[in-house]
Amino acid sequence: MRELIVAPSILSADFSCIEAEVEKISRTPSRFIHLDVMDGKFVPNTTFGPELVKRIAPYCGSMVKDTHLMVANPHEMVEDFIAAGSDLITFHYESYNDDEARLSCIRHIKKAGAKVGMSIKPNTAPEVLLPFFKELDLVLIMSVEPGKGGQKFMENSLQKIAFCRKNIDELGKDIYLEVDGGINQETAKLVVEAGADVLVAGSYIFGHGDYQLRIQGMLDLWAA
Repeated sequence: MRELIVAPSILSADFSCIEAEVEKISRTPSRFIHLDVMDGKFVPNTTFGPELVKRIAPYCGSMVKDTHLMVANPHEMVEDFIAAGSDLITFHYESYNDDEARLSCIRHIKKAGAKVGMSIKPNTAPEVLLPFFKELDLVLIMSVEPGKGGQKFMENSLQKIAFCRKNIDELGKDIYLEVDGGINQETAKLVVEAGADVLVAGSYIFGHGDYQLRIQGMLDLWAA
């Protein structure tokens, strides 16, 4: 049975007290914590590596460590992130130039012991994901250009979410449908109506007084 999941993105957290930030999130109803990894090649910015995942893992409680690799060669990082504690690893369709390499990365992640997701950038058509659905645990639709937080939500992502929801339902497989970028109380309502069931939110949650209140507000959309 589907449920709504909020995945706070630590990219917007206060890294001077990151352990306390993560522990605070672990006491909310969040079931995922989202870890944005950037290499300065696939996207312009760099963030953190597996050493940070290992550092915060003891503070995550039962939350799934949802690791989003925005990197040029994700297969090279898989073992290190899984060893550090990543439970689910999502890589980008655009990281590779052919489907055989994409399938190889999917199977590499599974063999290493994690669940696997695939993401697309805003200018990539969702149809490219269809050949991989049977192999995936999660599909991630980017509703901003990957690479930095705080961007405005792109409304053309709603059609992509609806397309993926329809095809996931027709396949009859349990695949999380995640959306990342510009998510707040207003845009969360739109993406839930379109069919998303995992909401990545960074600046909307972190930096505000009551994480619990903002996260619960998004979760309440499921019953609305």
